[in-house]
Amino acid sequence: MKIQITADLLDGLVLALLERKDYYGYSLTQDIQQVISISESTMYPVLRRLKTNGFLTTYDKPYQGRNRRYYQITEDGEERLARVRKMWSDYKTGLDELFYGKKGENVRG
Repeated sequence: MKIQITADLLDGLVLALLERKDYYGYSLTQDIQQVISISESTMYPVLRRLKTNGFLTTYDKPYQGRNRRYYQITEDGEERLARVRKMWSDYKTGLDELFYGKKGENVRG
């Protein structure tokens, strides 16, 4: 069974990686694929949307006679990431309470 990833969560994952360092598209996709199943054909529209919304910027860097397009988080992207992290934290807390019960709550064993 696969759990569906929302656009907000995918945005957060991309921005969280870009908060650590700049990435080119293929490398970013590879790192995200370590955790979730996503194709390059899905990732590039996400990157374009994030750029259009001002959450990241790009620059090109030569590599073996070609240019690689690198993605870099912006200040707006950092703010978006903070909002997604808050949404995730609230969501995860709610799910944990359903799965495991609230702290101090008597759970039948």
